Amino acid sequence: MSRTSLRGLAVATATVGLFVGTINAVAAAQPDTEAAASQYAPGMVAAMERDLGLSTTEAVAQIKAQEALAGTQRSLEKSLGATYAGAWVEGADELHVAVTDTADAAAVRAAGATPVAVDNSLAALDAWTADLDGALSESDVTSYHVDVETNEIVVDVVDGAQADVEAAIVEAGVPADAVSLSTAAERPTTLINVVGGNAYYIGGSRCSVGFSATGGFVTAGHCGSRGATTSQPSGTFQVSSFPGNDYAYVNTGTDDTLIGAVNNYRGGTVNVTGSSPAAVGSTVCRSGSTTGWHCGTIQALNATVNYAQGSVYGLIRTNVCAEPGDSGGSLLAGTQAQGMTSGGSGNCSSGGTTFFQPVGEALRAAGVSLVTR
Repeated sequence: MSRTSLRGLAVATATVGLFVGTINAVAAAQPDTEAAASQYAPGMVAAMERDLGLSTTEAVAQIKAQEALAGTQRSLEKSLGATYAGAWVEGADELHVAVTDTADAAAVRAAGATPVAVDNSLAALDAWTADLDGALSESDVTSYHVDVETNEIVVDVVDGAQADVEAAIVEAGVPADAVSLSTAAERPTTLINVVGGNAYYIGGSRCSVGFSATGGFVTAGHCGSRGATTSQPSGTFQVSSFPGNDYAYVNTGTDDTLIGAVNNYRGGTVNVTGSSPAAVGSTVCRSGSTTGWHCGTIQALNATVNYAQGSVYGLIRTNVCAEPGDSGGSLLAGTQAQGMTSGGSGNCSSGGTTFFQPVGEALRAAGVSLVTR
C-alpha cells in the first residue's frame, strides 16, 4: 500500500503549520490554569490527567487546540472533495490530511495541516466497507473499520479464521491490497447492565442517558425497544434501532428539566455546546456511571462491530475503556457531543476498545435537537 508523506515536498521556507506550538501558546495565555480548567470542562480535565498523563495546563490546551483542528479538518474535507482520504491528529496539535492527488498538497499545507499522499480516497474505502457489511456479518469477524492512517480497511478476526475471512473479502469484490487482517483478542459485547452518564431504568435493567435532546434524551438502541418505558426519569422509547444501528430516543415527562450537560462524576457537569465531529486521533472522554470519566483517543470512524445480536455499522472506535453499565453514556470531544456508548471489549483495569453510536444520526432519526448550554 503506497503511503508517502508530502512534508518533504515543501520548500524549507514554506508556510509553517498553523497549529505547530498551539498547545504552548494556549498554555501561555492561561495564567490561572486551575480556573481555566474549571470553567472550560471540569471533570474532563481531571480524567485526561489521569488517563493520558497530562498536566492540567496541557489538558486544557489540548482540548482547545484539537477543537481548532477539527474545524480545519471539516473545511478541508469539504474543499478537497473526491481526493480527500481522511485525516488524523498526531501528537497533540498536528493535523495530517490524506489526499489521492498530490496537486492538493499545497491547499492542505496552506490550511496548516500536513498532506499525505495515498492510493485510496475515503469515499472508495467507505464504499468497500459497505460491500463487506453483508459478506462479514456471519463470519468470525468481531469488527472492521477504515484506518485512515494506513489507508486501508482493518478487519479484526477471531484467531484461526483468517483464511475463511480472506475468501469472503475476495468474494465481496474488495481489492485485497485495500484490506489487512488483525487478530481479535476477544469478542466485543454490548454494555447494558448498568448506568451511563446518568442512570435510567427499563424494567429490571439499567442503562445510561447519552445527551439531553428536545423533549427527552438519546441513548443506546440496545437498551430498549420502541414502546418500552423507563423510570428515573420516566419516559418512553419513541425511536429505537438495534442492530444495524445502536441509537434510541426516549421522550420524558414535562416535569423533567433537560440540561445540556454531562455528569463528570466529580460533583459537577461538563457543558455540551454542540456536536461537531472530531477527527481520528483526537482526544475524547466518556461518562458512565459504572466507571465514571475516562479518556482516550478516536481510533477510527465508520467502524463496524459484530455483536452476538447482529452487526452495527458506522460507529466511532476508540481506546477509551468502558464496562457493563456504561452503555448509552456520553462521549465528548471538549464540549462537543460525539456519540453514545454502544459496546466493546476489555475493561477499565486492563484497558480495552469501545464503540460509540454517532449522536448526529440518532438526533436525525428522532427529528430532535441537542440541548446545549
